[in-house]
Amino acid sequence: MAYEAARRMFDECNINPDIIDFIIFATQSPDHFLPASSCILQDRLGIPTKAGAFDFDLGCSGYAYGLAIAKSFVDSGLANNVLLLTGDTISKYLHKEDKNRMLFGDSATASLISKDGFAEIGESVYGTDGSGYESIIVKNRASRHLQPTGNETVDDQENIRRDDYFYMNGEQVFNFTIDRVPKLIEDTLLKNGANNEDIDFYVFHQANKFMLNTIRKVCGIAKDKFYINLENIGNTTSSSIPNGLKDCLDRNLIQKGHKVMIAGFGVGLSWSATVLKF
Repeated sequence: MAYEAARRMFDECNINPDIIDFIIFATQSPDHFLPASSCILQDRLGIPTKAGAFDFDLGCSGYAYGLAIAKSFVDSGLANNVLLLTGDTISKYLHKEDKNRMLFGDSATASLISKDGFAEIGESVYGTDGSGYESIIVKNRASRHLQPTGNETVDDQENIRRDDYFYMNGEQVFNFTIDRVPKLIEDTLLKNGANNEDIDFYVFHQANKFMLNTIRKVCGIAKDKFYINLENIGNTTSSSIPNGLKDCLDRNLIQKGHKVMIAGFGVGLSWSATVLKF
């Protein structure tokens, strides 16, 4: 999917793969345990071998993190044109009886970060609370618990927890979001020298509609400035913010001169946000 997203961006925007000098891939479902999928993508996309490439394992906050990393590479001179890819096939980790299955969609996106573009990346804010790592987890299939066990338990909300598959404690994630996101918005405005009136639109990680509406109300954000569009593709993890931005641009909800806040929050537990100036 990431390959197809990159190819489409190259074709639609008339971008020559030869200019790419770094690939960053946010994914929680790589093709292989090793090597990094970004290395495979370098070859398939015809990107020069002098380009750097790495994967990083973040979902909900991954795009905002990726923008911050790519921006730092360009600003420091480490790279001139960074290909930021997101892509997850979460459906492969969801048990067929998991009621969370209806929330998620598989997706990939491609973005080019360089000194020239149609949006300026502002200052980023991020944070981590690893004490909540088990709130969203696929416990088995990696080095600590490599072999499937078939273990099943029931949590306090009567969700079945299967260690071999994706598990999410909805109540804990909701409480984390309502606790962290308002402060994240406040800190991001402060770091970018802005206030609520300066932001024309908000595009947050599309977790679920109830959570997003609660965040909007708690933070006092006007409904017509707040993006929600889950009915077509669901929660696409690291791809949800760039999917939302593309949808807003296509529908002219975001226009030249607008300041748009993006924010991601979830698995890790982790969070990140910035302001994009179009």
